[in-house]
Amino acid sequence: MSSKHPIIAITGSSGAGTSSITNTFEAIFRRESVNAATVEGDSFHRYNRQEMKAMQLEAEAQGNNNFSHFGLETNLLNDLEGLFKSFSETGQGQHRKYLHNDQEAEPYQQPPGTFTPWEKLPEETELLFYEGLHGAVKTDEINIAQYPDLLIGVVPVINLEWIQKLYRDKNMRGYSAEAVTDTILRRMPDYVHYICSQFSYTHVNFQRVPMVDTSNPFIAREIPTADESMVVIRFAKPKGIDFPYLLSMINDSFMSRPNTLVIPGGKLDLAMQLIFTPFVWRMMETRKHSF
Repeated sequence: MSSKHPIIAITGSSGAGTSSITNTFEAIFRRESVNAATVEGDSFHRYNRQEMKAMQLEAEAQGNNNFSHFGLETNLLNDLEGLFKSFSETGQGQHRKYLHNDQEAEPYQQPPGTFTPWEKLPEETELLFYEGLHGAVKTDEINIAQYPDLLIGVVPVINLEWIQKLYRDKNMRGYSAEAVTDTILRRMPDYVHYICSQFSYTHVNFQRVPMVDTSNPFIAREIPTADESMVVIRFAKPKGIDFPYLLSMINDSFMSRPNTLVIPGGKLDLAMQLIFTPFVWRMMETRKHSF
């Protein structure tokens, strides 16, 4: 953690909904005039798309059917930890982009599924914002979770997470349902060992719970809407959180535990604005007085 160079990290698995929360933070940064540099977790994959396919086939030939992007060996987690450490100490570090599709790749004149060259963060960066799979990884060799000043977990109930992944990968990335299902099955051991464990270190967790039947996510034709969901918000350290204010501002919200707020799904953006804008204010105020 650093008063001069704060870090916010959002962690969650593929299809969890981290991108929508990223959009809310970007709106906060614009409104509050914060020069934040955004780093995507995908940019710290070890292999590009074609290399990953080849490595997966090689792993399967050796009897490993669980080779996935969720695992430690397929990601440059030492480099990610190095970025967090470097930024917290100096406000600088190396980053790159992963180009998911033709639209992202076109400005760089590169094929989709490849990485841009490593480069320095912009000099005027006030805050580092990370969104990806491994923002709170902690093992015997790696401790990424120690660096963010604010760690947020995004954890839909598992069937909803799968529905969101199936919908995104089929409709936005062109994969078949069978291919997405194979990916879900292949990732399961790494999901249990390296994704779930991170949510013990997060400061705030958001878990969306559908209020409709999602018993078989593999036949669902659409994602349950926000109005068909509730969101459970758990604070690891509730001291300083103004729960009466949040309850008064968010209609139909309630406390299920002393550290847990439950809100209608359609109020998620409002709740995040109310909860996290003061966090960003405090970070920027502390940063200003630390120089």
